[in-house]
Amino acid sequence: MNNCRWGKVLIADLTNQKFDEQDVPSDVQEKYIGGKGLASWYLYHLTGEKVDPLGSKTPLIFAAGPLTGTMAPAMRGVAVSASPLTGGFVDSYFGGNFAQEIKYCGYDAIIFTGQSESPVCLVVEDNEIKFMPADNYMGLDTFETNHRLKEDLGDDTYRVACIGPAGEKEVPFALVSCEYNRHAGRGGIGAVMGSKNLKAVALKGNELLAVENQHLFDQYVNQARQELADSEAVQELTSCGTAATLYFSNESGLLPVYNYQRGTFNPETLAHEAQSQEIWLRDAACHSCPIRCSKVGVIRRGKRRGTVSDIVEYETAALMGTNLGIQDIREVAYLLYKCDALGLDGMSGGSVIGFAMDCFANGILDPVDCDGLEVKFGSSQNVPEVLEQIAYRRGYLGELLSKGVAGAAQSLGNEAQEYALHVKGMEIPAFSPRGAPGMALAYLTADRGACHQRAFPIAYEVGGEPFEGEYLERLAIRGKARAVVKDQNYIAATDTLVKCDFGSFGISGDTYRKLYETATGDKLDEERLLRTGERIWNLTRLFNIRQGIISRETERLPRRLYSPLPDGPAAGHSFSREDEEIMLDEYYQVRGWNAEGVPTSEKLSQLEINLERRW
Repeated sequence: MNNCRWGKVLIADLTNQKFDEQDVPSDVQEKYIGGKGLASWYLYHLTGEKVDPLGSKTPLIFAAGPLTGTMAPAMRGVAVSASPLTGGFVDSYFGGNFAQEIKYCGYDAIIFTGQSESPVCLVVEDNEIKFMPADNYMGLDTFETNHRLKEDLGDDTYRVACIGPAGEKEVPFALVSCEYNRHAGRGGIGAVMGSKNLKAVALKGNELLAVENQHLFDQYVNQARQELADSEAVQELTSCGTAATLYFSNESGLLPVYNYQRGTFNPETLAHEAQSQEIWLRDAACHSCPIRCSKVGVIRRGKRRGTVSDIVEYETAALMGTNLGIQDIREVAYLLYKCDALGLDGMSGGSVIGFAMDCFANGILDPVDCDGLEVKFGSSQNVPEVLEQIAYRRGYLGELLSKGVAGAAQSLGNEAQEYALHVKGMEIPAFSPRGAPGMALAYLTADRGACHQRAFPIAYEVGGEPFEGEYLERLAIRGKARAVVKDQNYIAATDTLVKCDFGSFGISGDTYRKLYETATGDKLDEERLLRTGERIWNLTRLFNIRQGIISRETERLPRRLYSPLPDGPAAGHSFSREDEEIMLDEYYQVRGWNAEGVPTSEKLSQLEINLERRW
């Protein structure tokens, strides 16, 4: 089978150092398509019971989509597993070229099972698959690992995914580096990789991808590129990346400031103009992507001079910048470089440092107990050292914060919960929901914990976009569930392709479907696309229920959001438990779930979800 997908996965048994190629069942490919859908199905069925995210029974899946590796613009890959940060489902997306190489090696996904007794790397070159010892790479950061592995293989055209010290130490928000500055960042995929003693994966393939109708496919590729070129949002991404979003969030009162105490902050020293002046040298792009949102550069002045940096994206500029009160973009870029090298998710890293700053400020943490280290809002002093301590799980403070915000707060006791900004263990992204109740609902119900990439109703609440022809009242509690559900279903569906979020700012749903149809020969109308997304969403919900992280009681906002927002256009707004109950009731009803948020048998039957285990 080809037509831009192989219908085949590679299963790498780390325990026994064996390999097995398996055909994807035809009904699974029809119902789940690829990417997130395919990986979610394998995760659910390969486990069969509650699993320890860092245990040998938990699979780690790197999956491509049917359009990954073709000329369709802005396509990526996904890593899926059980999250050591939340205990539940996690899918983390990455750009660059690693996912494309999975396809060029002849697979739609690579699935790792078991645990190796000693550190290993998986190397796939054309049709040769082997494990090689990784002892010489242990302790190396992600940049050094990538360089040394390619050097030892004698070929820098390999595409590499690897972990740094944080992954080796199983820090629950460790990332996987998929080539330089491209990461599977959220949810601790790097810790799962570390628990398996898998230091790196190196791929080099020469399998050629074909499409069903080359002529029509080329037409829709051109159409997709034109839609990207015509989109004002994409034009801004090309010139500014996401850094310009700092202005939107500040004006809307949605910025995380001082660990979400406030919603506004002067963004000028962190946004795209400052980054262009201090860091950027040239544009860069992922495979076959005309957006070119990356801005490779180097810090040119000051004590961090010479540090190579990519763009400091909105999320990390906010969570490592405004959230900590740090105003110097050079310092923020350096802190993110440290995170990337150590193999730490910069979003969770910024959140846990903000939590620590709050705890020091309120007397919950004492420098005497932390080897004299203290972090304070408005200063980057000691932050690089604390990040190193976290990555190596070294010292009292490093061991404490390496647990993530939820784990650290639990260790410190009830009072610390006031400063712990997370939902179901996942640290909240850089859009404060007190001025956008629909966003709060999206955080409450996202399948991997608090996440802005599973639904973004802020576009309707604050951005001025109509939802199904109607404008949503910004601070209304009711009437947001349908928008959240539709976003979740659509995004889950297009994440089967696997599309880049930025590409969807320009490429229409119809064009995505036409790209898929002309590439695969498989009909994909709007109804089937959305039904696929809904099916995936229900399956990941079932996985989370089985893992024990989902119940009505776990879908709660952090305590700080129950306090009124002090500034910005939504000043005075906060949430109550009653607000959450109203939103969840409406959401569960729209979803067709019972009052506890569990998919009903009728819903599973309607979506043709077969839970019978295949292994």
